[in-house]
Amino acid sequence: MDQKNKNKNKNEVFNWIAPIYGLFYEYQKRNYHVVLDKIKNELDLSGYKNIIDVGCGTGALCSVLHRKGFVVTGVDTVQKMLNIAIKKQKNKEIEFILANVLERLPFEDRSFDISIASYVAHGLNEHDRKTMYAEMSRISKYLVIIYDYNENRSVLTNIVEWLEGGDYFNFIGKAKMEMKEHFQDIRVINVDLRAAWYVCVPHDK
Repeated sequence: MDQKNKNKNKNEVFNWIAPIYGLFYEYQKRNYHVVLDKIKNELDLSGYKNIIDVGCGTGALCSVLHRKGFVVTGVDTVQKMLNIAIKKQKNKEIEFILANVLERLPFEDRSFDISIASYVAHGLNEHDRKTMYAEMSRISKYLVIIYDYNENRSVLTNIVEWLEGGDYFNFIGKAKMEMKEHFQDIRVINVDLRAAWYVCVPHDK
């Protein structure tokens, strides 16, 4: 099976399990609030205005970012995930768009101050990760934030990621090295025991 068909099948799976993800919406929001409160001591985001969440799922991170004062856009490839996000009353001022970062997003260069992708990169193969980094760099003025696993692996995560069949094991081994090909500067901030923000500065356009 080629990669395009694999991605299509993955989208079909996520469409099917979207209601399950929806059950964890409030839990995710609480977790994102904690992370954003923690990160402000390391990274001041208050001077930025708009942000795009790539692979936004049910919109939990979008909701938290909006509450923090950002103008927020969320994109995802899974319509049923977006449907859950759109139905949330507090998300009425957030724009949600069905789009694929691997096929070019419908935005002009440098449309956003910041782009962020939460737990997307580790599930992509190396080629697709690099495509995502390049596209996020294209649409971002100042920062690209990859929020994902760090190198502190756990047995449970190893098992779950092996079952999911993503590229977790390759990602955590060379995440920063891959990103260096697409960004002029990378700073890693551990936000909890097993996760980090890879804060990347796009190359000058």
